[in-house]
Amino acid sequence: MGIYNKFILPRVTHAICGSSPVMKQRQKVVPLAEGRVLEIGVGSGHNIPFYSADKVDHLFALDPSDEMLDIARRQMEQHDITTDYVQGGAEAIPLEDHSMDSIVITYTLCSIKELTSSFSEMRRVLKPGGHLIFCEHGKAPDKSVQQWQNRLNPIWNTFGGGCNLNRDIPLLIEKGAFRIEKMDTMYIPGFRPACFNYWGVAKPR
Repeated sequence: MGIYNKFILPRVTHAICGSSPVMKQRQKVVPLAEGRVLEIGVGSGHNIPFYSADKVDHLFALDPSDEMLDIARRQMEQHDITTDYVQGGAEAIPLEDHSMDSIVITYTLCSIKELTSSFSEMRRVLKPGGHLIFCEHGKAPDKSVQQWQNRLNPIWNTFGGGCNLNRDIPLLIEKGAFRIEKMDTMYIPGFRPACFNYWGVAKPR
């Protein structure tokens, strides 16, 4: 899987995560970010066009993949926001305590392995009063779709870079010691087992 993960998966992910329905979802949440912003799992930079240069002072783009960060850098060349690119994962964020006003995480909680430490790190780097802005796919409300999510998840996880179809996103956020202040849900167009979306804003408890 080494060649696949290094050369093929980044391009497949870039294409899927840049589809029109997914981009419309990004546009709903990313403009809420303000001040010093950490984006966890920036990937190939699909959120970048939706940040407001009037509201964002500094963007820190975190991703474990150097290949993805290289694509994100090229995306950012067209936009006027000061950006630092940080290679690393959410379970050990290399930023100072209480240094971020906003954290943006989109289509990333599905694939983070160490959720407990990752949420702990998010709480650590957020300033008092800071907020977590999220948009994720996950566990569907319909039993028939849930069954397909559970059946497909092992192979989806293997070929999707660790992505899980069936995670209960609001439960994970609440268990991570965040309080969801606002959340909406819907199926976006596409393959239903992968298309039930949750998006909203949460704050540390």
